[in-house]
Formats: sequence, C-alpha cells, structure tokens
Amino acid sequence: MVDPLTLLAFVPAALALNLTPGADMMFCLGQGLNSGPKAAVAASAGISTGAFLHGAAAGLGLSALIAALPWAFDAIRWLGVAYLLWLALQALKTGARATDVPAKRAAQAFRDGLLVNLTNPKVILFVLAFVPQFVVPEKGDVLAQFLIFGAVLSLGGFAINAMVGLFAGGVGRQLTGNPVFARWLGRISAGIFAGLALRLALLEKG
Repeated sequence: MVDPLTLLAFVPAALALNLTPGADMMFCLGQGLNSGPKAAVAASAGISTGAFLHGAAAGLGLSALIAALPWAFDAIRWLGVAYLLWLALQALKTGARATDVPAKRAAQAFRDGLLVNLTNPKVILFVLAFVPQFVVPEKGDVLAQFLIFGAVLSLGGFAINAMVGLFAGGVGRQLTGNPVFARWLGRISAGIFAGLALRLALLEKG
C-alpha cells in the first residue's frame, strides 16, 4: 500500500500539474466550444481514463518498453497527430453546417478524449518521470501503488478539465444560435485541435 505521508505529498503535486494548462485542458476547451458542456465532460472522462491506463501500463513496465523503442514511440505519436487532424477537420465541417448539426454524443466525446490521450507519447514519458518518484517498493505491491497514484492524477485532471470544458461549452452554446458565430467556433475548435497536432508532431523523445 501507499504510505500516507507519501500520498499526502503526492496530492498537491498532482493537483499543481493538473492545474497547469496543457494539451488535455486545451482539448476539453475545444470540445466544449464545438460540441457543448456534456461532450466536454465526457471528453474529460475519456482523458482521465487514458491517464489511469497509462499509470497501469507504467506499473506493468509496458510504458518503459514503449519509451525505449523509438519506432513504437513514433508510431503512437503519428497516430495521435492523424487523429487530432481528423478532429480538426470534423470541427470545421460542423462549423460550416452551423446550427443544423446536433451536439456530439457523450460516448463519442469520451472515445475522442480516450484516444487522444492514449496516442500521446508525452503522457507516457510524463508518467514514467513523475510517478516513480513516489513509489516505494518496500511499502508493498508496486503495481498497486502506480494504480493509486494514477487514480489521483486522473480524478484531479477530470475535475479541472471538466470545469474548463463546462465553461467553454456554456459560452459555445450561447453563440451557436448565430450561424456566423457557429462557423467561427468551428474554426477556433479546429485551430485548437490542429495546434495540438502540430505540438505532438514536433515532440522529441529526448
């Protein structure tokens, strides 16, 4: 089990990281603007699920294996780039069709968040660099410790990213009644997704 004092030190560190604006927060912002509050919360849940799975993979040693294989790292990275660009294209199409398009279903938004997180190798490197600092093998099952720390990161990230998405979704829903604003929201969302794709494409492993 995790030592209580270690967990007490981990929680504020994880919260500080969750509060730092990054790709996950920007993705939920884009989802909120483009598809509304419900989609934003679902996307945040998908991202958090992916983060927890990354923690489990790190505990099992899979993340270290992927990080050690350049071809695997790059394959995951370019899959993520392609998927983000596809989302950008969908956002542009949605904005062009303005108010005729229904909001994205929660299940679809969850899937998008999950896939974007799982195909971001930067998360793999982050988990490998951050979480092991708090794992104490002498305290028991290492995998269980990774799962607990992964859960803390995931829950904090979900709450913060969901709030950002809810705010953006509220703004987006107020503006989508106007076709001109709807088109611009689609363009802004597409720009966010394309920017995340570029950021991921330029990511260096080292």
